[in-house]
Amino acid sequence: MLPLLKEVKLFSGTSSKYLSEKIADFYGAPLGNLEIKRFSDGEMQPVIQESVRGAYVFFIQSTIPPSENIMELLLSIDAAKRASAGHITAVIPYFGYARQDRKDKPRVPISAKLLANVIQASGANRIMTMDLHADQIQGFFDMPVDHLKSEAIYIPFLEGKDLSNVTFASPDVGGVKRARTYSKHFDRPLVICDKYREKANEVAGMTVIGDVKGAHVILVDDMVDTAGTLCRAAKALIDAGAEKVSAMCTHPVLSGKAYDNLNASVLEELVVCDTIPLKQESDKIKVLSTAKLFARAIRNMHEHRSISALFVEG
Repeated sequence: MLPLLKEVKLFSGTSSKYLSEKIADFYGAPLGNLEIKRFSDGEMQPVIQESVRGAYVFFIQSTIPPSENIMELLLSIDAAKRASAGHITAVIPYFGYARQDRKDKPRVPISAKLLANVIQASGANRIMTMDLHADQIQGFFDMPVDHLKSEAIYIPFLEGKDLSNVTFASPDVGGVKRARTYSKHFDRPLVICDKYREKANEVAGMTVIGDVKGAHVILVDDMVDTAGTLCRAAKALIDAGAEKVSAMCTHPVLSGKAYDNLNASVLEELVVCDTIPLKQESDKIKVLSTAKLFARAIRNMHEHRSISALFVEG
């Protein structure tokens, strides 16, 4: 006999309201009533305005800047724990600080590990996220991590297109595994853009490894920040003989001069997911929704069904 399933309660943080509403709609349940009270000195106090006793509680919040988004998530989790929630899952579509996953120079923090520690200390029982910058960040958590893959969104999107002249590309060596998933699934060639940096967010040089002459090249990455790497990679590919270049990047961080860089680049199209809201519109940017995937993952987790069945393994 299957155990009686507890009630599901979905709550949204301030930074992800736009996505949470769509997730709740696909799930078929309204968002819970979570009020964020703010005091004159800048402190905040999340107040859950309904009972969560014994319930499966899901807090949906990307940990994008400013840092108060992280604090809001932690305080909300603590509030649910102290209200006797049965099980608490932090749904973090974009896990911020993921690029700080190792000590690459003296006297720097491993911020991704610290963030994992404080989320766990706040009372979360489980994490659900998408396209971590590095898969091994899952090991920073001493609790289950449901790591959703954007392939579940991008592959159906691509299946309706003519890919006979497409070559997939990784903008750096670290993203080869991600790009190979598409290359393998669609049986198309794969090339690599080898870059080196002199300082953060600035690419000093780039070399294309592989043949792209006459091809429509699709760059694949987990995020786009200042778009410097992406735009340089696109130019390097065009210079190497590519007919046109587009890109698929899960998380549209798009900070600094990103929009100016994109609009001035040779990129024809940038396809992103809605894990982070766009700061402004651009004719070059197309947004695909992750809401249905997250809603299905939440349902599968609650009903003790497979999460990995929702996406393609590379």
